[in-house]
Amino acid sequence: MSISPDLAFALTLLLRMAVTAVFVVTASVVTERTGPVIGALVATLPVYTGPVYVFLALDHDAAFIAASALAALPINAVIIAFGMVYAMMAQRHGALASFGTAILAWLALASLAHATTWSLAGALAINVLVCAVCLPLAQRYRKVVMPPIRRRWYDIPLRALLVALLVAIVVGLSNRVGPAITGILAVFPIVSSSLMLILHPRIGGRPTAAVLANGLWGLVGFGLGLTTLHLGALYLGSAVGLILGLVVCVGWNLGLWAFSRRAPRGAD
Repeated sequence: MSISPDLAFALTLLLRMAVTAVFVVTASVVTERTGPVIGALVATLPVYTGPVYVFLALDHDAAFIAASALAALPINAVIIAFGMVYAMMAQRHGALASFGTAILAWLALASLAHATTWSLAGALAINVLVCAVCLPLAQRYRKVVMPPIRRRWYDIPLRALLVALLVAIVVGLSNRVGPAITGILAVFPIVSSSLMLILHPRIGGRPTAAVLANGLWGLVGFGLGLTTLHLGALYLGSAVGLILGLVVCVGWNLGLWAFSRRAPRGAD
């Protein structure tokens, strides 16, 4: 029994959507249960971007993956600014106002980044500049006790649906929009956005902001991972680039976790 190409594509896309949704939902649940520091490190792992790039690598050559990762690198700086705007707004405002302001900032800055032609040096420089501004500002918002979270029945299905739809958009449009737009969509802050919209109404703005503020350091490693993916795909192929990029992201966050465990003892 033969399967039509359209049916095979639909079944493959559904599988990709389901796999990525499982990764993202699992990460967001762990984030809710482990507090702002560990939760932020889990949330900034490439649980959405990683599977998306694996699926993109199955459909495109290494040059496409390298170009997409380079286009995504300045967007990482936009995501850092996105988290910073939310953390500042959430100190005094509700979920919709805080998230709405942050997502408008993301859209404006992402559009500006897309309109710019980036070299690797330029993309790294904008990340360094944004980190130099945002990381010191975020320090005041990082230490907040995470209150108990009461989950509602629709939380997990809603998150899974949002992630699955975004995966369908990225994979389905990648052949039409090219590597630059694909790179922007592949690093859309879906995990951070879902945490903002779900946690803020339940536990308040300041604890939710603490998760995002702690996550900014994780995004430094995410940017290094994108850099590694770009260079690895460019010179060693997509598979090696993906593996090395993942190793860099995981290694960076493990280093942050180890540092967070030692910091209290060093302060005494």
